[in-house]
Amino acid sequence: MFLKFKLLTFKTVYFASQKQVKNKMAKAILLVFLGGGAGSVARYLIGRWATSFGNFNFPIGTFVSNLLSCLILGIIVYAFSRTSEMPNTGKLLLITGFCGGFSTFSTFSYETLELMKGGHLMIALVNILISVTVCIFILWALSSIKN
Repeated sequence: MFLKFKLLTFKTVYFASQKQVKNKMAKAILLVFLGGGAGSVARYLIGRWATSFGNFNFPIGTFVSNLLSCLILGIIVYAFSRTSEMPNTGKLLLITGFCGGFSTFSTFSYETLELMKGGHLMIALVNILISVTVCIFILWALSSIKN
């Protein structure tokens, strides 16, 4: 009887915890999905806005999206590091989701390669130097702010 009770308790706890894990995973996926979708739409709109000023050889839409994403990420991370721990739901929605969808390393890489292939080597190098330097500077500056 005791062994049967132990097995029943183990099964109940095991399957209940598995259901909780699945529910948490589904919630996490939904938060990343929603944040990523919003970030991707924001990136698209910024790209459209940037091209409304004319056709540049420089990928200004990707550049602006990546800069803003670093700024948003830095503000979120460093604001919470000063006050308290950010809830995991906020990290999933804003950092992993929104900033992940808003920034775009793959597009940055593709556009830079296309500049190189098109004979615009100097513009490609400027894109690399400015993008990486400014994004790292933004995060460094935000991390240096004291309360």
